[in-house]
Amino acid sequence: MKLWKKGSTAHQKVDLFTVGKDREYDLYLAEYDCQASIAHAKMLGKIGILSNEEVNQLTSKLNEIKIQAENKSLTIEDEFEDIHSKIEHILIQNLGDLGKKIHTARSRNDQVLVALHLYCKNELNIIKDKIIELFEVLTSLAEKHEDYLLPGYTHFQVAMPSSFGLWFSAYAESLIDDLYFWKSAFQIADQNPLGSAAGFGSAFPIDREFTTNELKFSNLKVNSVAAQMSRGKLEKSIAVVLSSIGATLSKICTDICLYMGQDFDFISFPDNLTTGSSIMPHKKNPDLFELVRGKCNILQSLPSQLTLLTGNLPSGYHRDFQLAKGIIIDAVEETKACLEIILFSLPKIKVKNKITDQEKYDYLFSVDTLNNDVISGKPFRMAYQDLGKSIEEGQYVPNRKIKHTHIGSIGNLSLDKIKEKIKPFLS
Repeated sequence: MKLWKKGSTAHQKVDLFTVGKDREYDLYLAEYDCQASIAHAKMLGKIGILSNEEVNQLTSKLNEIKIQAENKSLTIEDEFEDIHSKIEHILIQNLGDLGKKIHTARSRNDQVLVALHLYCKNELNIIKDKIIELFEVLTSLAEKHEDYLLPGYTHFQVAMPSSFGLWFSAYAESLIDDLYFWKSAFQIADQNPLGSAAGFGSAFPIDREFTTNELKFSNLKVNSVAAQMSRGKLEKSIAVVLSSIGATLSKICTDICLYMGQDFDFISFPDNLTTGSSIMPHKKNPDLFELVRGKCNILQSLPSQLTLLTGNLPSGYHRDFQLAKGIIIDAVEETKACLEIILFSLPKIKVKNKITDQEKYDYLFSVDTLNNDVISGKPFRMAYQDLGKSIEEGQYVPNRKIKHTHIGSIGNLSLDKIKEKIKPFLS
């Protein structure tokens, strides 16, 4: 069954090519298509297109299908082009001619669009909850290891003293930046496009504010053409969020892989979170974190993929947009999987103490020595040159008793200020 079928049928090769993997991806959207169809049916009743009895019959059956979709028991057989045609078929099969009325005053274009908006809103909220959970894990680890010094690096060279408290809380605060992108994407998703039809509105006197309230959208995408133009822009806004989260997770995983190596030996994980080698019995490989890093590096390419896909399209609907659906759904699932495995593994991290007591880290403390000389009254340039000469001649003796007091330093993590920044996202 095809919603656009008027008698003739497309060649089987054309059908296979144009449908592609849409049935698979549409199962993710099924419950949201039902949700939007329920609101649409109620609106048709409000404007007198359907009777109260017809609305009740349609919404009752749509709720049944929605439950099937939520329980993952709904299927889309090959004779159906997509979830929209499958749902309409079920309605016609059960309600006869009444089922044929559900498509009144709407197009498949705005059906897909509103289902995507509802899907993205829901998935963004799930991802936000996981980010907040990871934030809490990181700040807890920062508090626990606040005084565990860690070498800080620039250019892969030993630079200055850092700490595990500073390292963990750095990633916690970085997640807040990801949530700023999240907020922008959520606001774009939280606009109701239903009623834009094929992109040019409808001759029916539909009540778009009713469906906006019924579907719990904060705003209405007012202009019908603008609503259709949000196809592609919606996906790109989600891509930016997922790309940003990917950048954060990729970087912490790279740190973890380095710090687990024998040349660093700063951290470890239980054996059941590592993998072995087929020929080297001693190996405990960080495959888990390498795979998260790889998956998240792919996520970082999402905005470019969608820009290339949609960049030269004029206004109105084009079939190219179908390809954006799979890109985003796959990326959402990958992001959730990466967050879940990090949430599972990171709390089990084992952090080593007194790392910087080793002789090879003596020069970590040179900047603190320099700063103390300046505080004692020596001009900075002179103190810098004198200390450089002392290091060159092998006379430098580090003082490992350091004291940093400014906000955001190893001696003053200011976790309370970081926690304050995430509060707007907790409601």
